[in-house]
Amino acid sequence: MRIGELAKTTGTTAKTLRFYEDAGLLSPAGRTAGGYREFTPDAVDRLDFIRRGRAAGLRLAQIREVIEIRDAGATPCCHVEELLSSRLADLDRQIAELQALRETVAQLHQDASTADPNACSPRDVCRYL
Repeated sequence: MRIGELAKTTGTTAKTLRFYEDAGLLSPAGRTAGGYREFTPDAVDRLDFIRRGRAAGLRLAQIREVIEIRDAGATPCCHVEELLSSRLADLDRQIAELQALRETVAQLHQDASTADPNACSPRDVCRYL
């Protein structure tokens, strides 16, 4: 299928498909006599895999690693487990940071909600930040 049809089928853009091809995420497309890219039907499955990897928060370089392992004939399950373990650790760290930030903002909000504007120093922009 041509690039426009593949883009429409997978809900992406031709520009993204060209980028993925250049980045080694999609196998290089064959060319028609007129020079148009002609993708094989397995490109749809590959793009679905890329979408699922991105949805899990993997970087394109990590997704490419998994694809390269599979394309070399090996199963990437152990590598994927390591990537997902690392991703979970990153998410746990981010959640902890967001919870701490929320506590800080909640305290600032509480302080600001009982503020007396007349008690503010003219030298401070705002004492609650």
